[in-house]
Amino acid sequence: MFGRKKDQAPDPQVTPVSDVQPARSKDPQSAKGVPTPSRKEQEEARKRPLVPNDRAAAKVAARDSRREEQARMRRALDTGEERFLPARDKGPQKRFARDYVDARFSLGEFVMFAALAIVLLTLVVPVRNADGSSNDSQLIIFGLFWVMVAFVAVDVWLMSRRLKKALVAKFRTIDPGVVWYACMRSMQFRRLRLPKPMVRRGEWPS
Repeated sequence: MFGRKKDQAPDPQVTPVSDVQPARSKDPQSAKGVPTPSRKEQEEARKRPLVPNDRAAAKVAARDSRREEQARMRRALDTGEERFLPARDKGPQKRFARDYVDARFSLGEFVMFAALAIVLLTLVVPVRNADGSSNDSQLIIFGLFWVMVAFVAVDVWLMSRRLKKALVAKFRTIDPGVVWYACMRSMQFRRLRLPKPMVRRGEWPS
């Protein structure tokens, strides 16, 4: 009574389970013989940008950035702006040392000109006189040059001692290289110093 008749036709809307075929993946990597990508590879693929990086544009941007940084550095050497100064010129103690050196008159400023004058004189003054005897003029010139070098060395030594006292009085300690930095600056002609002097002669830093 409750049993199903043998000759009853199956419902056309019902599909047998055995007839259902799994849908094939369209991913070529899932094809037969191709290994399935690992989870790490899948995550890296998702993180990969849709548009590849433009190396030419990146190089142009890096070059423009370097040029802009160099331009800011050159302006800082003219204006003394601490933020964009080179690392060798940064720091309050180096700023104080620069102002201290620029406020004084240094004999070392003229060493370069004295050396140039020596070279020119050695080309003009003959080594020997007309009678064949040795000319002592070049010896005198070189002697005067070395006397000047000795005076410059004494002047730099005195300046370094006074600068050390001023640095200790203001900062209590002296950073490494500050005194040597000041000595090298005192050996340069004032108009050629970089960063450019921010004080006049006699305008001592406080």
